Amino acid sequence: VINAGKSTHNEDQASCEVLFVKKKAGGANSTPNKNSSTKRRSSLPNGEGLQLKDNSDTDGINLYYWSLFDGHAGSGAAVVASKLLQHHILEQLQEIVDILRNTAVLPPTCLGEEPDNPAANTRTLTRAASLRGGVGAPGSPSTPPTRFFTEKKIPHECLVIGAIESAFKEMDLQIERERTVYNISGGCTALVVIYLLGKLYVANAGDSRAIIIRNGEVIPMSSEFTPETERQRLQYLAYMQPHLLGNEFTHLEFPRRVQRKEVGKRMLYRDFNMTGWAYKTIEEDDLKFPLIYGEGKKARVMATIGVTRGLGDHDLKVHDSNIYIKPFLSSSPEVRVYDLLQYEHGPDDVLILATDGLWDVLLNEEVAEAVTNFLPNCDPDDPHRYTLVAQDLVMRARGVLKDRGWRISNDRLGSGDDISVYVIPLIHGNKQS
Repeated sequence: VINAGKSTHNEDQASCEVLFVKKKAGGANSTPNKNSSTKRRSSLPNGEGLQLKDNSDTDGINLYYWSLFDGHAGSGAAVVASKLLQHHILEQLQEIVDILRNTAVLPPTCLGEEPDNPAANTRTLTRAASLRGGVGAPGSPSTPPTRFFTEKKIPHECLVIGAIESAFKEMDLQIERERTVYNISGGCTALVVIYLLGKLYVANAGDSRAIIIRNGEVIPMSSEFTPETERQRLQYLAYMQPHLLGNEFTHLEFPRRVQRKEVGKRMLYRDFNMTGWAYKTIEEDDLKFPLIYGEGKKARVMATIGVTRGLGDHDLKVHDSNIYIKPFLSSSPEVRVYDLLQYEHGPDDVLILATDGLWDVLLNEEVAEAVTNFLPNCDPDDPHRYTLVAQDLVMRARGVLKDRGWRISNDRLGSGDDISVYVIPLIHGNKQS
């Protein structure tokens, strides 16, 4: 981590823990007890990788947890999320730990019912059908069951994804409830990785990024959520609920600001249902400020914020107005899954997590090249080699101080942002996780 000095407290925050998921005693909904349901330590030994020993307690599951939070408008939301999000995830997983451990049987559709019991389903359908119609009518007892009664088969990993998504929502709601009492300032993006039952779950809400480098090749494990990438979602919300625009913004996109002299003329535009462009006759309403303005890293929602997913920002308003921006911001993460057991991994294969301070100036390929050149030159028994390559990436992004500011290769501008990087090995020693 390197602090760019933009704020008194570092707006980049992170956490890393080993957790133990155990079914709640009595099903009580309470904060996880560190002594009973959570086994944790403040840091992982360098070079330990993802090797987890089976826990002696057969009633639960071990997991590894890493997270990065990039704060804005203060460090409050990032600090709170770094302390609490893992506990929300743990609580969600505690509800389904028995199901996850029983990999031989698909998750039951309804808890409390015996899975895969066709007789029970037939009785239910027959009873319902008898109430709906006579013999021979659609839905009657003599009519064969129709196809829409077929149940979807939900795999176990979808339950983990759902638990993570629910935890993000609960974390955001907690920030909303407690922001005044605890003076939780601003908002933050969130990038979380969970290693559970042989799979990596990468959840991203914001513009941080995760990649896997395997045999020198890059495997993207997240995508950035910005005003440009989420243009259609934002425009559709504004179209459906125009009051959110406060009569000051238009949900339509134009190549540039519309000028009054252009009213009545035809100009290129794009609506929520379009990926291409078309011409429309400019009206008075089109003179309003666009919902999304700017390009690339300079794109902003309502001229205010450059990321569209994350936690917090409940009090964020358009400057000098009473228009809240939170309705357009989502706490929902995108979750991608990587099955470690499907691939062979070498000692130089790693998972990299980093805030946008790194990715703003270095391409995926540049990061992969730096890692694949650095690690082979390290002593394979050096437990610090992954820490050293993380430091190397940070300094590559920061560059060196010259007369015209921080510069990286080819005299490009270095990052002026906080930079945080994890480098996580996918194997430990000669044994794959």
